[in-house]
Amino acid sequence: MFDLERALLSIPIFLLALTVHEFAHGYAAYLLGDKTAFRAGRLTLNPLPHIDIFGALVFVMSNFTFGWAKPVPVDLRNLRDAKKGMLVTAAAGPSSNLVQAVFFGLIIRLGDYHVSIFGSNDNDLATIIGKFVWYGVFVNCALAFFNLLPVPPLDGSKILYGILPRGQEYLVYQLERYGPMILILLIVSGFIFDFSIIWTIIGPFVKLAIYLFTGQAIR
Repeated sequence: MFDLERALLSIPIFLLALTVHEFAHGYAAYLLGDKTAFRAGRLTLNPLPHIDIFGALVFVMSNFTFGWAKPVPVDLRNLRDAKKGMLVTAAAGPSSNLVQAVFFGLIIRLGDYHVSIFGSNDNDLATIIGKFVWYGVFVNCALAFFNLLPVPPLDGSKILYGILPRGQEYLVYQLERYGPMILILLIVSGFIFDFSIIWTIIGPFVKLAIYLFTGQAIR
């Protein structure tokens, strides 16, 4: 069932989370010597160049839980250390989401917004703000751990490339041939069978992170 309130509060968070995520990728690469994202106009906090229509659609269809943006272009040839550079650049995106989640978590702690606020039907400003910051924590944590899945083209596959012993990177290249298909099957299966394999994997990590950042547990 479509939740209009959740949509109105989650979509701005989603746009902010993905924009900062992609900017973090591009800025990390820029600092390491690659200006490809800068030249492509992707080193920006304007969300429009980062929006991927299919990724945004998945966000809506997953009940505003996870999605993705257009990948920021990175040229490994420009990085001073391609292997280490790939690791740092890839990790910058999910890390930026966790930093945002910490920020919203501090607001929850300082504002004393209890998770039970989701059961409130009140429309006063304090309740709306409370729900908004809670979605700020939830969406950012979900995006961070979703992107850490080691399935191409997600960031986790690039992080895997960076941590594999030298000479073993070909495993990631082989996975790239099937990664997008695997990812699509995982997403589509959740809609068909009403059982999300992706959430089964990332859910425990998302809930743990939310508890650490807010001091409160969610179901």
